[in-house]
Order: sequence, then structure tokens, then C-alpha cells
Amino acid sequence: MKRLVLAALAMWLLVPPGAAAGDSQEAWTALVQGGSVALVRHGNAPPGYGDPPGFKIDDCATQRNMDERGRAQARAVGEAFRQHGVPVDKILSSPWCRCLETARLMDLGPVESVMAVASSERSPERLVVLKEMVAAWRGPGTLVLVTHAFTVRALVGIMPEQAETVVVKPKLGDQVGIDVVGRISTPR
Repeated sequence: MKRLVLAALAMWLLVPPGAAAGDSQEAWTALVQGGSVALVRHGNAPPGYGDPPGFKIDDCATQRNMDERGRAQARAVGEAFRQHGVPVDKILSSPWCRCLETARLMDLGPVESVMAVASSERSPERLVVLKEMVAAWRGPGTLVLVTHAFTVRALVGIMPEQAETVVVKPKLGDQVGIDVVGRISTPR
């Protein structure tokens, strides 16, 4: 019995919160059931965060864009959604090229560019709009938002990897807000 307790304690210490396999399974289940929101960070876009000085939102040549790895990740995210049978009702994307390209390569339906999906702590007005949009979602299917790490962090406090999905569910009834259901790792 003592060995079992020690083994359980060792596993608990080795597996960080949010990294358990059940976390991903709960996220997929919520997406398949509908009424949830998938916050998908764009695919790999080296060298890390942000855009070059002087970038223009309407000129992809001036932005930090995805590489071939990021494009493959975007296609893999879309394929995973199809394999799991996720009913996608709506796809909204940040207007940045790396997000729009991710959303289009996922190939889950028409993509709409929405500035609120590019919110962060530096854009509090847009963040309020985004929070209201996510909290109001009721489905019946899934709302997919293709966005940036800082947007996800501002919304739910999680800094996702490139091409990682964070699944949230709006609170029901008179409650306002959202709950994090789980995370789906970047496709490898």
C-alpha cells in the first residue's frame, strides 16, 4: 500500500497541472458536444513574438508569417477537428496574416477576419468585445477563434504554444464568463 501511495505521489509531482491526458480528452469531448469555443493559436511563425517595426496589417510581406512547419501544423489541427467529428459553426480569425493563413489551412469552413480576435492587455476595448463574444456563444456547434498567444493569455491566463488549442465553455444560465475545459497540444 505504501508503494502505491509513493507511486501516486511521484506521478502527481511529475505531471504538471493541465498536462494530463484527460485534459485533452475533456477538451475534445466539449468540442464534439458543441457550444464550446476553440482558441487556436496560429501555426509556427519564427522567430517568436510580435512583428517587425513598421508592419502593416494589410500587407503580409511586412509581418511575421508562418513557415512550412506552421502550415503543416495548421493543416494537422484541421484534420484533427475532422477526425474527432467537431461540428464547426463559425470560424473567426485575427486579421494578421499568420492567423488568417492558419484558419484557411485548417479548412473547416469560411473564415471571417475580426479585429477583436486580436485582443490583448494593450487593447482593453477589443478585449471586452472578445470576452462578451466568447461568453455569449451557445452553438449549437463550436466557435473557432484563430488568434495569438497574448490574446489567449489575456482571455484565460494561458500562454499556448504555436498551433495549440485551448477549449473554453461559456457559463450557463445567468452566470457571466467562461471556464477553461482543457488544452489540445500542438500537432507533432
